[in-house]
Amino acid sequence: MLQVWIDITDQPLNASEVHSFLYESNGGGVCVFAGVTRLETNGKISTSLSYEAYKSMALKEIRRLADEASQRWPILRAVVLHRIGTVVVGEPSVLIGVATAHRGPAFEATRFLIDELKKSVQIWKKESFEDGSQEWVAASWQDLD
Repeated sequence: MLQVWIDITDQPLNASEVHSFLYESNGGGVCVFAGVTRLETNGKISTSLSYEAYKSMALKEIRRLADEASQRWPILRAVVLHRIGTVVVGEPSVLIGVATAHRGPAFEATRFLIDELKKSVQIWKKESFEDGSQEWVAASWQDLD
């Protein structure tokens, strides 16, 4: 039976806890994606990202995505965690992980979850820069690269 851990929190995300949750006896392929606040964006120095969410709707949509992924791939366990509030450079904003019997489906399902989260989940991002300016960042799959 599929086990899923979904949360939107203002607390720091813990990759070790994600790995512990995903490791299980039939899971030969475990893939974890971490979206981390980077120092530079388009030549400007970033200081932080701030996230806001319509939490109840966002959690419902994340659950829908996890269910869809489990219909497309033989997922044993899945994790989708997202921070809200301020996330400084070097800290993760999102952790997504999947455990499957083999690596291929784990990679594919993880990529699907982050791509679809960026497209459809009600979470908004504002970037703050060293010069004091701020900019709302439009969500799109292109933001992944």
